[in-house]
Amino acid sequence: MVFPMNTPMFDLLVLSIVEKEDAYGYQLSQIIKTVSNTKDSTLYPVLKRLQEQDFLTVYDQPWQGRNRRYYKITEAGRRQYQMLCEEWSAYKDAVDEIVAQGGRKR
Repeated sequence: MVFPMNTPMFDLLVLSIVEKEDAYGYQLSQIIKTVSNTKDSTLYPVLKRLQEQDFLTVYDQPWQGRNRRYYKITEAGRRQYQMLCEEWSAYKDAVDEIVAQGGRKR
């Protein structure tokens, strides 16, 4: 994809994924890579920041003899997710209108 990822978009994508079910880092990165050319290492600072803002919690779960770190959304994270969804919808609608009509109201 040619459109760049920014902080709110990363937050929206991560929170969208973990809002549906807990996920581990590699799983998150593979899903996000379907819409962005970002590197795996780009995701981990986002996850840490979302934890520090109390939007995510973390727990480890054994998997094939190792621990896998899972990310789980918090209530504050759900509120942030809802706000970001509303912002995204308004932004997307505005962009779609410009693309369709060149910014002119019909």
